Amino acid sequence: MRQGEGDRSPENGPGDDALLVGTAAGDRRAFQYLMERHSRPMLALAQRVVGNAHDADEVVQETFLKVWSMAARWEPEGRAKFSTWLYRVVLNASLDRLRRTPMAPLDEAGEIVDLAPSSLEQTLAGQRHRIIAQAMAQLPPRQQAALSLHYFGEVSGPRAAEILDLSLSACEALLARGKKTLRKALADLGITGLRDML
Repeated sequence: MRQGEGDRSPENGPGDDALLVGTAAGDRRAFQYLMERHSRPMLALAQRVVGNAHDADEVVQETFLKVWSMAARWEPEGRAKFSTWLYRVVLNASLDRLRRTPMAPLDEAGEIVDLAPSSLEQTLAGQRHRIIAQAMAQLPPRQQAALSLHYFGEVSGPRAAEILDLSLSACEALLARGKKTLRKALADLGITGLRDML
């Protein structure tokens, strides 16, 4: 299958490659269409990795600025589909942002003030994300990437393998090693129930 054909259907309009050609020529409508097609899953992935909408939005905006500036260099017959490349860029940018974000010690997380269900749920979700982020920071980068895509980005195993440029069996092995390493990192933080965290 030619690059970009999988991204095209009658209801979706031109394929990504055609939109990138238009973008390279300065066609803002082609670029807008490309953004509309891909921003929702990219925002979802970034938000799950970085843990907040503001940082996720910045990651995705920075990524699409890269798309605008690199469109003329895109190779339609290259190894990766545009969407695969985009997932990689967003994932790496999200992990970089997460590494740069200073983590407060868990015992300094503060007290829960409002016990209304929505506030409690938000507080628990925030604490859960901080704990996972702290544990994930101890994983090797490839394990971080695989776990972030599959568990936090809700990307299927085969799609994660494609994005990471791995065979499905290699990706599954990487996920298994990543979960084992994450369990140990969480146990070091006093968390033993991984099912509660993923």
